[in-house]
Amino acid sequence: MHLHYSSMERPPLDPERLQERLAAPAGPLPRLDIVSETGSTNTDLSDAARLAPSQYPDLSVLTAELQTAGRGRLGRTWEAPERSSLFVSVLLRPVNASGRPLPTQSYGWLSLLAALSLTRSVAARTGVEPKLKWPNDVMVDGRKLAGVLAQVVPETSGNPPAVVVGTGLNVSLTDEDQPVSTATSLLMEYASTTDRNILLEDYLLRFSEDYHAFCAVDGDATAPWAQGGSLKDQVSARMVTLGQHVRAYLPGGAELVGRAVGLDPHGALFIADDEGTRHAVTAADVVHLRAAES
Repeated sequence: MHLHYSSMERPPLDPERLQERLAAPAGPLPRLDIVSETGSTNTDLSDAARLAPSQYPDLSVLTAELQTAGRGRLGRTWEAPERSSLFVSVLLRPVNASGRPLPTQSYGWLSLLAALSLTRSVAARTGVEPKLKWPNDVMVDGRKLAGVLAQVVPETSGNPPAVVVGTGLNVSLTDEDQPVSTATSLLMEYASTTDRNILLEDYLLRFSEDYHAFCAVDGDATAPWAQGGSLKDQVSARMVTLGQHVRAYLPGGAELVGRAVGLDPHGALFIADDEGTRHAVTAADVVHLRAAES
């Protein structure tokens, strides 16, 4: 079945409504910028935060209707038709309840935290039940619905670095729009809504709530949140990678084949090889293997 969708059927974001519901004083965000076009929301927000840190506090958000030079993992480019997706980046300056910066080793969890918030939000709002693929993809039945990319923003003031977490969610992309056959969209998954205003609002509210819960436990992914399990437990429960035979393409060209058996306290993936030795993989492209391939 081929779905056809013109830009006329893709309504724009409603800045007035979003500002009213999400931005201070009523909402959790100190700053929400909505632009019609950008190269990359992550790059723009990182640059702005570096040049004018006082103007971009914790949970400042930038979202765009069209992104022309978005990057995925390993420098891959990411393009989509105007108003067909959500492109949203959030600047984080994580501190705990007493105002002390979180340990920087907790930063490895921030992209997984955003991916978790997105899966929960999409499930609640659309009836589509996405899963997580390590390290930062949101999947439906093996096809990619969304990706998350976190990058560190160095501070020249001596403060700890900030982090920008960018999310790209395929909303109304059709078969013809898809950059690769392994991708999908909410429209293609028969979501109950493809209203990006609803989706963006719910994701940012949920993310800010989850982020505050993570900061409240000092960035310890193994510590239970007030409302339930730890971040590690919540992520693990939704992660399809765990238990799978995988091939990990490591930086530098090496490969590791084995079974994905768990996450370490810093978000790395434990892979047990054929001898049973466990390797903690912090960065890799991971392919889920069928039994015959492994």
